[in-house]
Amino acid sequence: MASKSSFMELHQDALVIDSHNDTIVTHIRRGNLSISGRTVPNRIRHNGTIAYLRGPLDAEAREVELQINLPKMRQGGIDAAFFAVDVTRAWKNHLAYALDAVGFFESEVETHADEIIIARNAEEIRQAKAAGKLAAILAIENSEGVERSLNILRALHRLGIRSMGLTHNLNTWAAAGNEEERSGGGLTRFGVQLVKEMNRLGMLVDVSHISERGFWDVMEIAERPVIASHSNSKAVCDHPRNLSDAQIKRLAENGGVMGVTFVPSFIDASTPSLPRLLDHVDHILDLVGPDHVGIGSDFDGGGDLLMDATEFPQITAGLLERGYSEEVIRKILGENHLRAFAEAC
Repeated sequence: MASKSSFMELHQDALVIDSHNDTIVTHIRRGNLSISGRTVPNRIRHNGTIAYLRGPLDAEAREVELQINLPKMRQGGIDAAFFAVDVTRAWKNHLAYALDAVGFFESEVETHADEIIIARNAEEIRQAKAAGKLAAILAIENSEGVERSLNILRALHRLGIRSMGLTHNLNTWAAAGNEEERSGGGLTRFGVQLVKEMNRLGMLVDVSHISERGFWDVMEIAERPVIASHSNSKAVCDHPRNLSDAQIKRLAENGGVMGVTFVPSFIDASTPSLPRLLDHVDHILDLVGPDHVGIGSDFDGGGDLLMDATEFPQITAGLLERGYSEEVIRKILGENHLRAFAEAC
């Protein structure tokens, strides 16, 4: 077991990036909770589309602690995180839902500007780290949020959105989702246009949740690095949300990065554990080397392997125990995602 001082020193010094969480909507559905972790009165003024369409979480769900907020990021040594808005359940209100979430989060960041910034490029992540601040990268999960309009995509980019998943589990205007694999569907004509425009504007294309045919279609036309923000290895755990060896190799050829995720069913069908998650990392590194794997927790969206963001240093401890060098560990913790972000945006 690596000593606590050795792995914590490395973890705190490294740039640590988490490529996926779902916490914005979770904060809203808990009564517009502050990302500060503190109770703030009169949160009713933040009520908007999500609060109206989705309503509050039920009493049982509210008993479960939030997995990520500012103090938990600090304690877990997470320097930057992709804060995603999954618009799947917005039901014909996808854009309003996305804008409501972004507006809520921007208000929170403005209130806590001494602690966190919204990063629009890789250099701003580096600057935040140097200044002792946290960085948030805005993302949309499910391209229904653009309402089949490249004009809306452009507007969202100007608002600071820097990553977007083309689908969730089901089909979108852009592509078939992973649960629609049987249809054989891939990118639609609009999906092709969307990927090209995201490349032109400078937005990361996220292929987590897309059908396998859709994945290959993206790789055929993508001119910049692509990410799979929260997916694991299918060879280690045969789950529809995970990537095959062939897909991982092609993602690496593209210069892309996959974020191994904490969703238990994506880790192992029977005994998910941290060592088993690290088996996914081992397999990916054996397959394509150290430049194409990172971490995408899926906190507050099913990433329950770790209790919350405070346990992130366990990843560093586990990697050290497996004999990985500091250079490789730094890449996995954040440098790989930073490089893909810089090249794509």
